[in-house]
Amino acid sequence: MSVLLISLAYAQDNATATAPDTAVTTTTTTEQTSPTETEAVQKSSGLRSVAEFLFGRALVQEFLNGGWAMWPILAVFIYGIAYSIWKFISLMYAKINLNDFLNQIVPLIKEKKIKEAIETAKKTRGPVAAVVFAGLEKAEQGIEAVEKNMENAAMIEMSYLEKGFVEMTSTIAICPMLGFLGTVDGMIIAFDAISKARAVDATIVADGIKVALITTKWGLISAIPVQLLYNIFTTMVDGIVVDMQRASEKVTEALIEA
Repeated sequence: MSVLLISLAYAQDNATATAPDTAVTTTTTTEQTSPTETEAVQKSSGLRSVAEFLFGRALVQEFLNGGWAMWPILAVFIYGIAYSIWKFISLMYAKINLNDFLNQIVPLIKEKKIKEAIETAKKTRGPVAAVVFAGLEKAEQGIEAVEKNMENAAMIEMSYLEKGFVEMTSTIAICPMLGFLGTVDGMIIAFDAISKARAVDATIVADGIKVALITTKWGLISAIPVQLLYNIFTTMVDGIVVDMQRASEKVTEALIEA
């Protein structure tokens, strides 16, 4: 939807730029507009209608009113949301029911059916099963080897769990900065209008101030949902780390008893 908004808004902007002056008569417009330009205007008008239907006329117009800064804000927002979706899918895949998993593994270990326990851990998805699998592979070498191998596996799984967080934090930081950059640009436009008019009038500075406020608004709006998702995902990762620790302890205890 965001990519579609870019294309439709760009098309709408082109339509505004290529549209003939409304003061010119229909006959004159027809004579001065080439068939290619007419086709482009009609296509842009159709895309504009679709954009307004999907996102609302006010939203599309506000996006265009925000100026150039809205494009990088939208691009960075799409970048952050894409990584957020990927991170959500990967964490949902990594999460398992720890109690059910241990209820399958621990009895096998206590019965000294290590090969069956290894196969069960191998078939189970997620970092918890991967850590247990790494430990059981060294069961014949003693408890110290098991603990060391599980610790190394846990460090590797942690690095996988933390993937995507840098991209999300970058989005959280960059979107408001781009919004503030647009704010500065809008204020420059406002003061430039004042200097050219040599008088202070609200209507003169309205366009610049509008740009400044719109970019600040959307810079914050783009960062807030990514920040919320980042906090949720961090909590989920902490829960998976706790599960890895609990599973490691239970497996070690079962091996000692066996």
